[in-house]
Amino acid sequence: MSGSFEPRTDPDVDLRVPADRDELSTRPATVLAAVAAGGVLGALARAGLQHAAPHAPTDFPWATFGVNLSGCLLIGVLMAALAHLGGGRPLVRPFLGVGVLGGFTTFSTYAVDIQQALVAGSPGTALAYLAATVVGALVAVGLGDAATAGLLRRRAQRVSR
Repeated sequence: MSGSFEPRTDPDVDLRVPADRDELSTRPATVLAAVAAGGVLGALARAGLQHAAPHAPTDFPWATFGVNLSGCLLIGVLMAALAHLGGGRPLVRPFLGVGVLGGFTTFSTYAVDIQQALVAGSPGTALAYLAATVVGALVAVGLGDAATAGLLRRRAQRVSR
């Protein structure tokens, strides 16, 4: 393989945006604090929703499913908006993307819900949840990205006329 590999984006900052790259290199603790603060907010929102809609191990975990799909939709929206804005302001991606939405969505609860459904004797529920979450998450992030990018393009075209 020739040439060097440069990642398009870091999970916490967009390394193509000078302000993000500078923020990470000069103040990494600030980036960590932004992720942590956002993570607290996202995790609290998820916990509240899961508490409001509990489920038995044999039932479909609608709260976690809804949290993961809505989080994926919102990450698609956020990434499209940040791309449109040329990366946005420093700390937006770590706070909202990694922190809030990372804390809001939950792969670990998804995996535990599947395991509990299997142990409780509901392999159909486990399989349906497994497949629906993976497909739904991919569709949601793509839809969020495409719809937001399209809306922002149309808005920019109207403004430029």
